[in-house]
Amino acid sequence: MAIDQHGDRKLQGVSIRSLPKVSLHDHLDGAVRPATIIELAEDIDLDIPETDADDLADWFEEKSDSGSLVEYLKTFDLTTAVMQTADGLRRVAKEFVEDLAADGVVYGEVRWAPEQHLSRGLSLEAAVEAVQEGIEEGEDAVDANGGDIRVGQLITAMRHTDRSLEIAKLAVDFRGRGAVGFDIAGPEDGFPPSNHREAFDYLASEFFPVTVHAGEAAGLDSIRSALIDGRALRLGHGVRIAEDLDVVGRSGEEVRVTFGDLARWVRDREIPLELSPSSNLQTGAIAAWGEELADHPFDLLYQLGFAVTVNVDNRTMSRTSLTRELSLLVDTFEYTLEDLESFQLNAAAAAFLSVEEREELIEIIADGFRA
Repeated sequence: MAIDQHGDRKLQGVSIRSLPKVSLHDHLDGAVRPATIIELAEDIDLDIPETDADDLADWFEEKSDSGSLVEYLKTFDLTTAVMQTADGLRRVAKEFVEDLAADGVVYGEVRWAPEQHLSRGLSLEAAVEAVQEGIEEGEDAVDANGGDIRVGQLITAMRHTDRSLEIAKLAVDFRGRGAVGFDIAGPEDGFPPSNHREAFDYLASEFFPVTVHAGEAAGLDSIRSALIDGRALRLGHGVRIAEDLDVVGRSGEEVRVTFGDLARWVRDREIPLELSPSSNLQTGAIAAWGEELADHPFDLLYQLGFAVTVNVDNRTMSRTSLTRELSLLVDTFEYTLEDLESFQLNAAAAAFLSVEEREELIEIIADGFRA
């Protein structure tokens, strides 16, 4: 059965949208509803390229499909512009949670950079508080409609600025008040994790979980720095770890591969890869392998035993959902329900939660797939 207009498809008689999911790599400023952008822009007299929601969605998709991470990131100038007030942040966060729940997500982590939301007078602390209020309002709205979802914040520093230690301290200050982890984002090439070693040292001293964007617009050295300098527990994207694999032969469906030391470490230590198939195509992250989803090394990494997870990266820019990403993978690689369950169990095990909470989440996933 083909993917429907909502990005869903049936697999073995089951709607993929109905399955319980975990979302680990989901940017708040990459997930603003086009209709909301239009309304918030009007409130602040901001000029926007389109005033119809469908046309604006088309604009994001067209501008994002450039093959360049730098060009892709320029579309965020518009979304962040309408997220500069407490009310704007609160609304976007609430709708984000509701959209996750509609996507079948039962646990999500939302990453965003507070330092990008201060142009209208908010402090870093006030920005985080506004997002947390929106998240809790969204969780309550989902609960009132008979659903159940939990969402934690990944407080993010921009890798091309010099505020990472300040943002790391902000993240730790909000531990227990919504923040579950730390990330660095922005232009990867030329801005290695090693530039932020002081922040990562502080986070390690506080035993605060870290995921790092690495292996998207830069290669193995970036991944190595994320692991060594950043002590990353997960790799944001990490798709270019496949550059450390040498396919030496094929026999039918069996692939013989030689591992580099870095790839073997990531695989053997089960360091989760936050793969985002559609986004990886749009930004050129998989250009070394091709330009179609079938060229994505996702399946190779999965078959070799890497801890792969499936993510949207930016719902608005990629015009996608977790349901759609899974549906595309099913159509491309002929995955079964058992494969999709493996991806969700990998994500649940990688969540920045306590052992007890991860075990509970794993039970929710397993029960949902059995049902």
